[in-house]
Amino acid sequence: MAASTAGDWQIIGTHFLPFARGLADRVLDHLRLLEGDCGGFAVDRLTHSLQTATLAHRGGEDEEYVVSALLHDIGDTLGAYNHPDIAAAILRPFVSEANLWMVEKHGVFQGYYFFHHIGGDRNMREQFRGHPHFERTALFCEKYDSPAFDRNLDTMPLGAFTPMVHRVFEAPKQTLYERLR
Repeated sequence: MAASTAGDWQIIGTHFLPFARGLADRVLDHLRLLEGDCGGFAVDRLTHSLQTATLAHRGGEDEEYVVSALLHDIGDTLGAYNHPDIAAAILRPFVSEANLWMVEKHGVFQGYYFFHHIGGDRNMREQFRGHPHFERTALFCEKYDSPAFDRNLDTMPLGAFTPMVHRVFEAPKQTLYERLR
């Protein structure tokens, strides 16, 4: 890289944009990897993600929130110990600070419902009490994430969310590569 020229980067840039435009499809492909993995739950991780997004959509949340709900556990396959960080890293350029914080912290907030069953502190989320997005994240877990393990829930298919994912990933709101957009 130290020996690269502006001409080299002009060539690289012509390849970057077409690749970047395929991000939404790659994200959807990765989300499909959650199918079939129940991890002991009543539904597989893809169904859980679809149910979370379905509940958010039916709850009247905006499209960016619904996509954040859909992708909140996308990191499960690569980050067994830090899946919210992975989901947040994927969403960071495309969503608001409120949705980003919600996804990034949902693991701690979801712990309210089960940490005490595995020897942890169910009130770990209290360290964030007073943060502007505390209530939003608590409600996300209460209304959408926690109830989304239901075999009988009428769940929207992935195809219903595909256009939403494409619109959210269409243009980053913030990126290190601003000039390449």
